[in-house]
Amino acid sequence: MQPGGTSANMLRRINIFGAAGTGTSTIGRALATSLGIPHVEADDCFWLPTDPPFQQMRPPAERQAMLDATLDPQAPWVLSGSIAGWGDPIVPMLDLAVFLWVPPAIRLARLLARERERHGDAALAPGGAMHDGFRLFMSWAAAYDRAGLELRSRKVHELWMRALPCPLLRLEGTPSIEEALAQIAQYR
Repeated sequence: MQPGGTSANMLRRINIFGAAGTGTSTIGRALATSLGIPHVEADDCFWLPTDPPFQQMRPPAERQAMLDATLDPQAPWVLSGSIAGWGDPIVPMLDLAVFLWVPPAIRLARLLARERERHGDAALAPGGAMHDGFRLFMSWAAAYDRAGLELRSRKVHELWMRALPCPLLRLEGTPSIEEALAQIAQYR
């Protein structure tokens, strides 16, 4: 591959998605770094910047416009996060979609550790400033594998994946970052 990721047969536009806690951001950043291309977080377009984060959704037209402005259809990039149902105009640009699935107990433990690191135990504890929001978030995240179409769920992702015009790679379990990147590299 040439510097800057300009190989003729290189994947140019990749979406890595799955439930919260599956590693979409971690693997997406690592992949973008290894390819020397930009990494974009879908959540940056979906959510308005708030403190604490992820409290207020952008209006749908605004999030789509931001995604359109961020992702150049002629340039390579890695997009981490689900765009199912709101970023569908981006789908025809994709060269590869990578679906991550991690067993729920592992995924929820990762989320708990992440939230503790972000906000601290005191904020998450009963009576803490983040307690109610944290409980709602964890309940939402725990429902991923069993929920229907009413929220972002495995069922929503399965339906979305069936309509993808690009190749789909399913990474299920807990591969290391290096193992995930090696499997993605097979699609070049």
